[in-house]
Amino acid sequence: MKKKVEKEAEMLKALANPSRLKIVAGLIKDKCNVSAIQKKLGLPQSTVSQHLNILKSRGIIMGVRDGVRVCYKVVDKKAAAIVRILED
Repeated sequence: MKKKVEKEAEMLKALANPSRLKIVAGLIKDKCNVSAIQKKLGLPQSTVSQHLNILKSRGIIMGVRDGVRVCYKVVDKKAAAIVRILED
């Protein structure tokens, strides 16, 4: 049980950042790549990549290679549910 609680706490910490929260909210609606996310948020590509790496390391999103680019999608159902609740 302790491991599960720790994993959930890490997921919540990752979602606590406003930019990461926006990224996950956007990826729930549609898969997209770094440059599309960068354009939507107006953040530098390196910053978006750092946020994506944090979300990937927590198991919230995953990248799927599509030719030369990587498209990201939300894979953690609990994280998606939390973000949907926050959007209401």
